[in-house]
Amino acid sequence: MTEDSVGNNMIACEYQPGLEGIPAAQSSISYVDGQKGILEYRGIRIEELASKSTFLEAAYLLIWGELPSKNELYEFQEEVRLHRRIKYSIRDMMKCFPETGHPMDALQASAAALGLFYSKRALDNPKYIREAVVRLLAKIPTMVAAFKQMRKGDDPVRPRDDLSYAANFLYMLNEQEPTPLEAHVFDVCLTLHAEHTINASTFSALVTASTLTDPYAVVASAVGTLAGPLHGGANEEVITMLETIGSVDNVHPYLEERLQRKERIMGCGHRVYKVKDPRATILQNLAEQLFKESGTDKYYEIALELEKAVEEKLGHKGIYPNVDFYSGLVYRKLGIPSDLFTPVFAIARVAGWLAHWKEQLAVNRIFRPTQVYTGTHDSPYIPIEAR
Repeated sequence: MTEDSVGNNMIACEYQPGLEGIPAAQSSISYVDGQKGILEYRGIRIEELASKSTFLEAAYLLIWGELPSKNELYEFQEEVRLHRRIKYSIRDMMKCFPETGHPMDALQASAAALGLFYSKRALDNPKYIREAVVRLLAKIPTMVAAFKQMRKGDDPVRPRDDLSYAANFLYMLNEQEPTPLEAHVFDVCLTLHAEHTINASTFSALVTASTLTDPYAVVASAVGTLAGPLHGGANEEVITMLETIGSVDNVHPYLEERLQRKERIMGCGHRVYKVKDPRATILQNLAEQLFKESGTDKYYEIALELEKAVEEKLGHKGIYPNVDFYSGLVYRKLGIPSDLFTPVFAIARVAGWLAHWKEQLAVNRIFRPTQVYTGTHDSPYIPIEAR
């Protein structure tokens, strides 16, 4: 234990790297039991929402705390539908981004730019909060799809008002209307990724929100955090891993080599879950539905064999597939490029970030953690001539 001071208050504190295990907030938004493999949004199991709900309904539930009535959901969907387009100034700005830039960097810059056009900060006004929620949910997918087109030198594909939230994104991305199954699968993927308690990007959003800045800056800061390889890029790395393995016969030699080097198996293991991630189970079922309709993926067989091998070797340590293990295979089948996997994660997680932003506003206190000082004291200043 050490004594440290903040202002005039003496605080006894014990340093925990990464704040591991230290509660940073109270929240009623989502719940995880890693020992039992349970994930709930506002008390509703993720399996229930994945099979019975839609992404926009789940987003409404997360942000406003309860399932909407039929009329409330219709009005919310229509508001989002009407705000899908982005201003030409933002499109022109995005056209100036380097073609080799990562889509997450483009998304962070574009999300922050929204704040320039909607700069009023009426954080105590429910109308302003709803408008911000609608704009971010509606425009983030459009910006992701637009950058995908513009980095090839093409104009963005205009949103289609006759398509659902999920179907419209896939259409803007590939300029081809998805099948009903493809749209449904992608909608479920968004629901699965919408929220997951206080992870790194959500904590980043909370810290930014606590300063009472605008919600566009809150989302931009969270996107920047999600872009880091320790947080949002694992599903892209899973695909690279499966391609490296190359065949089912190479699974066990690959795994043995990684374990001997004490290297991670991408898409396996989780800081919270000590059993198979419930989202991974749902995603696996979605993958099988897609493969049945439009043909299998040889890397799926490799993934199945790798899951069995990891369970045999590492199951006793609580290492099982997480949400990233199968999501990349699903996204590839939907025609989503691998470097857009993390931006798609962000499209979904905007719902969770906004839910925590709204909850933070209700009980706001700026985050100001302390530190454990490890430097020296009373060090002399040495003139530059003597250094």
